[in-house]
Amino acid sequence: MKYIHILLIFSALLISLPFQSCSQSYATKKTAEGKTKRIFDRGVEYKKNGISEKAIKDFNTVIGFSPNFIDPYLQLASIYMGKKSWKKAAVNLEKAITIDPLYESRAKYYLGICNWELDNFEEAAQNFEEFLESYTSNRGTIKDKATVYLKNSQFAANAIKNPVPFDPQPLANTINSKAPEYLPSITADGNTLIFTRRIGRQEDVYESTFKNGAWQTATSIDNINTDENEGSQYISADGQSLVFVKCSDRSGYGGCDLYFSEKTNGDWSTPKNMGQPINTKGWESQPSLSADGRLLYFSSNRDGGVGGRDIWLSYRRKSGNWAKPINLGEVVNTPQDDEAPFYHPDGNTLYFMSNGHPGMGGYDLFVSRRSTEGKWDTVQNLGYPINTKGNEGALFITLDGKTAYFTKDGLQLEETASVLSKAKRQPDIFTFDLPTSLQPNPVTYVKAIVRDAATKKRIAKAKIELIELSTGTVLSSAQTDEQGQFLTALPLGNDYAMNINKEAYLFHSENFALAQSNTITEPFQLNIELQSIPIETVATIEKAKPIILKNVFFETGSAELMSTSLIELDRLKDLLVENPQLKIQINGHTDNVGSEGDNQILSTKRAKAVQDYLIKEGIASNRLKYKGFGESQPIASNDSADGKRTNRRTEFILF
Repeated sequence: MKYIHILLIFSALLISLPFQSCSQSYATKKTAEGKTKRIFDRGVEYKKNGISEKAIKDFNTVIGFSPNFIDPYLQLASIYMGKKSWKKAAVNLEKAITIDPLYESRAKYYLGICNWELDNFEEAAQNFEEFLESYTSNRGTIKDKATVYLKNSQFAANAIKNPVPFDPQPLANTINSKAPEYLPSITADGNTLIFTRRIGRQEDVYESTFKNGAWQTATSIDNINTDENEGSQYISADGQSLVFVKCSDRSGYGGCDLYFSEKTNGDWSTPKNMGQPINTKGWESQPSLSADGRLLYFSSNRDGGVGGRDIWLSYRRKSGNWAKPINLGEVVNTPQDDEAPFYHPDGNTLYFMSNGHPGMGGYDLFVSRRSTEGKWDTVQNLGYPINTKGNEGALFITLDGKTAYFTKDGLQLEETASVLSKAKRQPDIFTFDLPTSLQPNPVTYVKAIVRDAATKKRIAKAKIELIELSTGTVLSSAQTDEQGQFLTALPLGNDYAMNINKEAYLFHSENFALAQSNTITEPFQLNIELQSIPIETVATIEKAKPIILKNVFFETGSAELMSTSLIELDRLKDLLVENPQLKIQINGHTDNVGSEGDNQILSTKRAKAVQDYLIKEGIASNRLKYKGFGESQPIASNDSADGKRTNRRTEFILF
């Protein structure tokens, strides 16, 4: 449990409640002489010198002589608050308030703190509300603190009455150890877990792989770790990029800077400082990359923020450089600390931790969703018992939105820490099923290997573009790695075109119709073969292998091209412009619905519609042919809707 605010408050109380001048109280006037006064003064002296037991004895003696003397009750409350004996402190404060509610104007504030610590949240809210109504002084920041406590008490009282489902389970001892582990992030395929482990004062980045149904023993990433502190890392969805924090007194722009590394031939490259404008003389940490790698969220205490530590966002330009970060504003950021952003691959949901929004105390977890206008909506607390008086933070949500990983204080985990010692007090990594109301939009992914169609060799640095068909927006742009592999996230709720291009090869396209999908069970695993562009024209049509245009669409039963087809047709046009020696024949095909004659006519008209578009876009007519095949050349069974959809296709071959 975090007691920073309590300790500050108690320190003020120790200073402000010696009450050696007894003439202020009507009760004091009756008792402030003789033996009673000497015992009271002695108790005050004991308290100043830290001899609390003797002070307690003296103050109780004074109360026995004069039960309406207020000051001893206040002094006892001060001592018991210092000992975190909240119930005894509350009893004495209540007695003082009963004798004279106006004698010590801050008594209800301190009583509110006691009730907060005792989880009497409704009583605490009432205490803070009454204090704020009656307290007229502007001295210090006590009103601001009371306002925060009031909001937290009101929230906590309601949250405990309406708990959310929550059953956290610690990760196995291959991940969690006797040392603190925190800040987990996982690749989109769920096969790689990266986290920070602290041994003594040394923070390092660790990695584990998921094999045979279990996380393997985590190992230090030697290419990343040094004798300085590295941690607070985030691995990209495809597992090829790593952003992390390095804190150094010998290099960098500030005490803690963001660094970047990429995986090459299975190893992480030498990390590079991300430089300005990402890093400043301030503190930069806790990064989170968007699924396409173009957005970087992080926490910083740089100048120009709303509070202490704020969440910032930078965009990656086409040049590869990062733009000047912008503050997410007062909807997300508070005058306190807002940290550990996690931007879910659905592209609309942001999770983070904060001690500035109303919550259960310490750092709570929150979520905000992007509105249709592109702005962040009102922040939502994840609720109790996900959030407690401990520090919850560094949330990570899987692609399907159902499973959460997070860091939890060991202080609050004694009943659930079945794998680890119940006596532990350091943070560990836990997982739990995220309640439906708190889930992001589900996301799946496509993972593919790109090969040469003739040699079957894997092709590195093939360009991958993912395009949202309804808007034509390029959502992500990437390249295959040295092994010819790529992985990219696919948020449900939209239809996507994917184009795979490589110099000297014909392009390949894929279509992912996810606009009507709410759930998905299996990701897309693809083996893609690119055909090389021949140096000389192919001799006969029969020798050419057709390239299916998977993102060319027509109105039902019509040869009218849909607007969503233009992305693919323009890519085909670009191929012909870039390779003027190429000549193509466009082939049209249908499923078996309707008569053969009608299907033959429809397929021919559709093929001609594509040819007409290319001619209109400037491609010479002598480089183009078209032909309809009707339902005569199915490539899938027509017994299912998916099979019919596959057979309704447009393709081209070289001639």
